Amino acid sequence: MTIVSEPISMDHVDIHSDNFGDDNLLRAGLKLNHLRMIVAIEDSGQISAAADVLNISQPAASRMLSEMESITKAQLYERVARGVVLTTFGAALARRARKILLELREASREIGELKSGKGGSVFIGAVTAPAMSLVVPAINRVRKAYPGIEINIQVETSNVLARELLAARHDFIIGRIPDDLNPRLFEVKEIGIERACLIVRKSHPLLKHKVSSLADVRDYDWVFQPPGTLLRRTIEDIFLARGVALPENIVNTSSLLLTCAIVCETDAIAPVAVDVAHFLARQGAKASDVRVLPIDFDINVKPYSLIAASERALPPSARLLYDIILEESLKQAG
Repeated sequence: MTIVSEPISMDHVDIHSDNFGDDNLLRAGLKLNHLRMIVAIEDSGQISAAADVLNISQPAASRMLSEMESITKAQLYERVARGVVLTTFGAALARRARKILLELREASREIGELKSGKGGSVFIGAVTAPAMSLVVPAINRVRKAYPGIEINIQVETSNVLARELLAARHDFIIGRIPDDLNPRLFEVKEIGIERACLIVRKSHPLLKHKVSSLADVRDYDWVFQPPGTLLRRTIEDIFLARGVALPENIVNTSSLLLTCAIVCETDAIAPVAVDVAHFLARQGAKASDVRVLPIDFDINVKPYSLIAASERALPPSARLLYDIILEESLKQAG
């Protein structure tokens, strides 16, 4: 499958208007790194974070912003208590810059596919549960029908994935929109609710009980995702709502492999998605030592969605996988 992108015309690149002055921005010295910078500023709201994205120092980033204001003859950002915010002029430049960078990425992708003869590339991100329950079966279907498609998957938290999507590093993601991002930047289709459970090793003392309560599990070691992640917040809210003190002995890690290793070697308890727990219990290696701990409370995490960037058309190969994942979600819901 060949992905066809619209050519990049000078009309796309010339983003000047009366608000930006009469000079053509390219002739005035606007460069691709300027475009990357304004997009990074919009995404992060921090000059230091934008500098990290471009792998430059913060003073260099500040100089670049000054250059951009000189070129556009407009104030592009304002300093606020926690960083910076784009002005109307800066937001207009960032909106066009994002489209230009996306077109360049698509042009690079299309040229690479033409050179290799492959059927297209898809870049997606997903949180763990739907990655296993939806993406894996969807990939199996796609590869059988279209073996030339190359699929690239990143499994991460929604906070990371949403920003990767805005930076045009993914075609679409499966997750949630972080509270600190503007929901108007996304097109969202809810496709499932993530149910979670607690896992322990097969010889864990609590497995001698018929079911365990929050008070029973509280005093054991716990393996949590990093602070602020959705599953962790969900567990913490359950403790607080029931008036039970939060666990004190905690290991923080985003690695499922490390979580499984700690659980299998200690009496630690870890919350994971139900789909993940069932997958681990089916394995023939050390992961099969994992057991789901029966508990007297439910762990239901906020629904997850298929998320694409607003005003960005999916390439044909990405649209194909998107539609198949949607079909899989409807099939499982039914």
